[in-house]
Amino acid sequence: MIRHSRNTSESWIKIPWKKFRRNLFRLQVRVFKAVQVGDMRKARSLQKLILKSTSARLLAIRQVSQINAGKKTAGIDGKASLNFEERFALEENLKLQVNNWHHNKLKEIPIPKKDGKTRILKVPTIADRAWQCLAKYALEPAHEANFHARSYGFRTGRSAHDAQKILFTNLNSNANGIDKRVIELDIEKCFDRISHTTIMNNLIAPQGMKRGIFRCLKAGINPEFPEQGTPQGGVVSPLLANIALNGIEEIHQSVRYADDMVIILKPNDNAEKILEKISQFLAARGMNVSAHKTKITAATDGFDFLGWHFLVQSNGKFRCVPSVDNFKEFRQKVKRIVNNSNYGSKVKAEKLAPLVRGWRNYHRFCKMDGSRNSLYHIETRAYKVFNKEAKNDRYSSKKLLDKAFPTVPYSENKHVNVKGEKSPYDGDLTYWSERNSKLYDGTTSKVLKRQNHKCAYCGYKMLSDERVHLHHKDGNHSNWKANNLMVVHESCHDYIHMSMTKV
Repeated sequence: MIRHSRNTSESWIKIPWKKFRRNLFRLQVRVFKAVQVGDMRKARSLQKLILKSTSARLLAIRQVSQINAGKKTAGIDGKASLNFEERFALEENLKLQVNNWHHNKLKEIPIPKKDGKTRILKVPTIADRAWQCLAKYALEPAHEANFHARSYGFRTGRSAHDAQKILFTNLNSNANGIDKRVIELDIEKCFDRISHTTIMNNLIAPQGMKRGIFRCLKAGINPEFPEQGTPQGGVVSPLLANIALNGIEEIHQSVRYADDMVIILKPNDNAEKILEKISQFLAARGMNVSAHKTKITAATDGFDFLGWHFLVQSNGKFRCVPSVDNFKEFRQKVKRIVNNSNYGSKVKAEKLAPLVRGWRNYHRFCKMDGSRNSLYHIETRAYKVFNKEAKNDRYSSKKLLDKAFPTVPYSENKHVNVKGEKSPYDGDLTYWSERNSKLYDGTTSKVLKRQNHKCAYCGYKMLSDERVHLHHKDGNHSNWKANNLMVVHESCHDYIHMSMTKV
């Protein structure tokens, strides 16, 4: 096994990431603008420059090995991480093979679904993920120039909250939502059935990248459907699905998040004709509407979408709350932590805090009062467990409870949607950095504003491609004085702690 030396770790940490990000972003903006004006030849030339770029290669390796949520998931080669020397070696390999990349087979991981069935997550190796990430850097800005404004899933600068707000806009009392219906569209095995021909025909890419994408698709095929499917688990897979489905939004007023879609019907709209057009659109791309899961629902009967339950009340008022399934799943996660006898209350509080904060943040534009959504009963149960474990030290138990269940302010239906068809690749850094700063609340928001929406470590604008962390300069997480706090990129936070511990 290769052992990394102090020199290679330091050389990786000292890479001018801010400069590299700027280099890549500048090229991506040019690709976006070239496609916008219809200059495909120029766009493909710029994409080739991205593939040849040292900045892009190193950023892709950093993304898949240090930033992405699945960074520690091993592929079929069993490798779950790369040391510093292996990262530099992979960069050399990408440089040599970028236009003739051959994908390894995929590691299959079964994931149970709510209906009792199983979906297969197909995980590429770290090297294949790095190539896919590099390809995505070149592909995404080209297709962002063509993507429909009401497509929100797995797109930079857009989120589920944008889709949530679209439904509010179309179903609130001012829009006569009480008279409307919706089609809850379900595409049968969407990722498994997408036609490879559709993807390849719509791909804006130079030939070398097209070959790599084609091999990527073939690496994850189901033997029963050799001309269909994009593997779930690949870095580039959600983008390829969006490329294949782009345009379905034009059939009728709707909102789409990846393969989840809600079509909004006015009283005189013919649902059957609309579904027929959608079926024809999908059939041309190798997919079908799921007859038993797709349904037409009155807005007053309510429907679930993206973990929320939407309902127009009898008085015409629009309501959105966490769905029953979403709440049950969250409650089960909390119970597993609270009832675990393998660790004490302090560890439980540390594990609960990010889970609770994440749940509350996701639902912060819902109606969150009432005992269920305020988590009153769950907190009461946790307090009893903490109090028992702390041997009746009520003050300590209360402190642990406050830590385990951090408050997050909510403001019903107050999310501000992305303007029109704007994209982070349009070059408007001011709009996007300020918008993304508003996605955070409390102390993080204040510190970001003080830093002019820039990372305090690398100085780069806070765009939507990476999460931000709040860093305590003195390492004391109890010291919340303003001069002890700074907001940094997640990866920059890692580098700060590496330098502090002299790795």
